[in-house]
Amino acid sequence: MLVSAREILADARSRHYAVPAFDCVEDVFVRAILETAEACRAPVFLMCLEPDVRGNGWIYFSGLVRAVAGHHQIPIVLHLDHTTELDSVRKAVELGFTSVMIDGSSLPFDENVRLTRAAVEIAHPRGVSVEAELGHVGGADLEATTHVENVLTEPCEVTRFVELTGCDALAVSIGTSHGVYKSLPTLNIERLKELNQASPAPLVMHGGSGTPPDQVQEAVRHGICKMNIYADCRIAMRRGLELAARSQRREDPLPHEVFGPIREQIAAVAREKIELLFAAGKAC
Repeated sequence: MLVSAREILADARSRHYAVPAFDCVEDVFVRAILETAEACRAPVFLMCLEPDVRGNGWIYFSGLVRAVAGHHQIPIVLHLDHTTELDSVRKAVELGFTSVMIDGSSLPFDENVRLTRAAVEIAHPRGVSVEAELGHVGGADLEATTHVENVLTEPCEVTRFVELTGCDALAVSIGTSHGVYKSLPTLNIERLKELNQASPAPLVMHGGSGTPPDQVQEAVRHGICKMNIYADCRIAMRRGLELAARSQRREDPLPHEVFGPIREQIAAVAREKIELLFAAGKAC
C-alpha cells in the first residue's frame, strides 16, 4: 500500500528503527525489493533518481510502483530522490509520487530555505511529503564524473531550518558519502546526537551503501529513521549479471535464466539492509 513518508518515518522515530530506501529502476529491482520487504514485513521506500528515469522512465517507474503497491500489505513510499528543480517536484506530484526530496544542500542557508519552502508549498496540498538536506553529503555523482567534499550539518541551524521550511524529513551529513567508498568512513555519532536533539523532523542518512554495519546501527540508535541505498544494489546487479553469464549454455537464454540471478542478488542486499536497520517486522 502506498503511504506518505511522514507517517512511516514518525513510526520509525518512535520505535527506533530506520526505513530502508532503495533507488531503483525497472521491474527487476522493484519486484526483488518489494517481495523481500513483504517477506520481512518491513516498510520500504522505492526511489528514483532523475538520470535513471529520463524520458518515459518517469511514467514507467511511477506507473509500475503504483500498479503493484496495492498487492502488498506493507507501507510503500514512492519517492523522488535528489532533485534540485521545482518543475521535477511538480512532475512527481502529478505522477502520484507520495514523497519528494528537494536538494538545496549546495546553496547558502537562506536560499536552501526558499527552495525547500517552495517545494513544500507544491507538495503538501496534495498530501506529498518533502525531504530536504542541510549540510552536504559529498562523494561521487551518479555517473562518477565529479566528486564533492562533505560539509557536516550544524546543529545550531537545524531547528530553524525545519521550522522555516515545514519539511517532513531532514537528510543530514555526519560522514557518509555517495557512491562507492575509497576508504571506510567514520561517522560522527556525537554530532548526530546533537542533530537529533535539535530536529523536529525525522533524520535521514544518505550514502548508506558500504558504510560499516556497526556504525549504521549506532546511527539508527541515535536518530536515523531512513537510510538511502543504491551502490550496493548496483554491485549486486553486476554480480547477478556475471552469474547469469557464466551459467548460459545457449545463445537464446530464457528471461528467467538472465534476470533470475540478478533478482536474487538484489533481494539478498534488500534483506541484509532491512535486518541491519531493525526494520524487519515493523510493517503496520
